[in-house]
Amino acid sequence: MKRIASLREVVDDWNKLSQRVGYLLELAQLGDQSLRSEITTDLNDLETDLIRREFDVLLSGKYDRNNALLAIHSGAGGVDAQDWTEMLERMYLRWAENRGFKSEILDLSEGEEAGIKSVTIAVEGEYAYGYLRPEKGVHRLVRLSPYDAAHRRHTSFALVEVLPEVADDSDIEINPDDLRIDVYRSSGAGGQNVQKNATAVRITHLLTGIVVTCQNERSQTQNRENALRVLRSRLVEIKEEEHVATLAELRGEYTKAEWGSQIRSYVLHPYQMVKDHRTDYEVGNAQGVLNGDLDGFIEAYLRSNLINGNK
Repeated sequence: MKRIASLREVVDDWNKLSQRVGYLLELAQLGDQSLRSEITTDLNDLETDLIRREFDVLLSGKYDRNNALLAIHSGAGGVDAQDWTEMLERMYLRWAENRGFKSEILDLSEGEEAGIKSVTIAVEGEYAYGYLRPEKGVHRLVRLSPYDAAHRRHTSFALVEVLPEVADDSDIEINPDDLRIDVYRSSGAGGQNVQKNATAVRITHLLTGIVVTCQNERSQTQNRENALRVLRSRLVEIKEEEHVATLAELRGEYTKAEWGSQIRSYVLHPYQMVKDHRTDYEVGNAQGVLNGDLDGFIEAYLRSNLINGNK
């Protein structure tokens, strides 16, 4: 019923747009010069509305309207890569804030010296998944390393995963008998225990081997619910991979966060530039991008995919 209501709303909006076009055509055919200003104003409003609706067409995938789960993992580059992962976390949190989306950190694993090893963020808002799915892939950073005593240029990598969050009543069924649930103490940087009680949760899906951990909440129950949210989304991703029959095949397509696999490069030295290698879209204001200005990259990717007939 939700799906029907959503589709009905889209159809009604397009019908209203069609009526507006018909009305303007009738006014134009009258040839009354006194209506020229009114027609021009309405045409401008119509053009603005069409541009917005054109972008909505780009977000017409099955799960595009859903909330999203964003996971960032440090790759090749050691401490710099973990620092880069934290920079990406900040970038996406800023982007979500700028769009009015709600974000919540579900799980975070801190680095030994600096930065973070991985983080999972829930992003809530209409079309959150549709906007974020172009970000899936390896992100590469080039800069003068603050962790190198000689202050040499380093290249670091991080892998961004984007999953659609699905409701409990979706067509993904999780059998409790297929789960192994372990609880343990949450830990901070350097492995220091930050909780006296065992509140962190690790869920292993025995059928696929998927392992999900959540430790950011103080409640074991809340961590368990969040872990199930992530697991459900990962199972949806597997189901959507039409050519994947087993987990082994899925692992075979896993993208390593290292040289040659990046979708986007962020260069801070010897010049500043951020370039998406899939669309060739680039900007010189790297700091602006790192502060959350990602919409240009997202729109360029979505438009490119629409032209190429892909999703």
